[in-house]
Amino acid sequence: MVSKHLFLIFILLSNIAQSQKEDRYSIRTIAFYNVENLFDTVNDSLYFDDEMTPEGNYNWTLDRYRLKITHIAEVLSKIGKSTTRTCPDIIGLCEVENLKVIEDLVKHPFLRPYDYNIIHYDSPDERGIDVALIYKGSRFIPMSFKSHRLLIFNDSDERDYTRDQLLVGGLLEGEELYIIVNHWPSRSGGAARSRPYRKAAARLNRRIIDSLMRLNIDAKIISMGDFNDNPTDNSIKNTLILSDKENAKSPAFFNPMEALYNKGDGSLAYRDQWSLFDQILLSRNLINENRNSYTFWKAGIYHPSFLRNKTGKYKGYPFRTHVAGRYTGGYSDHFPVYAFLIKKAE
Repeated sequence: MVSKHLFLIFILLSNIAQSQKEDRYSIRTIAFYNVENLFDTVNDSLYFDDEMTPEGNYNWTLDRYRLKITHIAEVLSKIGKSTTRTCPDIIGLCEVENLKVIEDLVKHPFLRPYDYNIIHYDSPDERGIDVALIYKGSRFIPMSFKSHRLLIFNDSDERDYTRDQLLVGGLLEGEELYIIVNHWPSRSGGAARSRPYRKAAARLNRRIIDSLMRLNIDAKIISMGDFNDNPTDNSIKNTLILSDKENAKSPAFFNPMEALYNKGDGSLAYRDQWSLFDQILLSRNLINENRNSYTFWKAGIYHPSFLRNKTGKYKGYPFRTHVAGRYTGGYSDHFPVYAFLIKKAE
């Protein structure tokens, strides 16, 4: 009888061990963060950055700059950490002024141990803000990168200088992956009046995606950024995701942020209304139950309590650096967003 019980216990433990072995996965985090005016303190004569200097309207001192770097580095070091025990493997950024501020960011003690590398181009944006990509060199190897210029013109047929779209192609632990980092034109002047600019940004994004798919129909692509539109807006829902009516039943792209938005979640707030401008979109071949290669698992908005205002008129809103021109010493006016890619561990 004893030997029979021991045999049953052995079978039970074997089954548990086998189950645990089958449930082991590698998880990689892709994140995006609009860092709200990450400027250095130096006046650049080529851009309208005078406000973000010690003598400017925002009284942007070296101490304030250093605190901002610390705040952003702290946030990036914690995204996804409760699940993966580490910080994101690939991060898209927007509202960074130049290469120097990104270098200061990745050298901060919160991020230095992870050996982040940088891909950045100067955009023609009038304020001098750019998009960029940082990545762990141990996880991702870039093979190609290019900055795609967005040409838009105002009602007077004058060019409106805005951010480029950054395309990076590389290998995520041996698997080919393309990433587009976006910061589409703002809603300045009103959402309706500025809508054509974001439609133009969506068309450029779609042209980049289509060119990649012409070269490789199975290309895995992630388009992420601050789109200044919600997941249900026409620029995202139709122009970017559905390039034509024939693809309506099986769109080439999937937007996991739409479900979050439909639940009322958002990454920024204005007049007590939440918007989800910050999004991570994925090509359909990243949505696959086969976990033998990296596929999408889930997405989310990172909004712990320390990133929120705790009191006052804007309680619950993102704890930002400036409010109505007044320095508040916070983090950003946006929450970061993230997506997990997962595959079976070898």
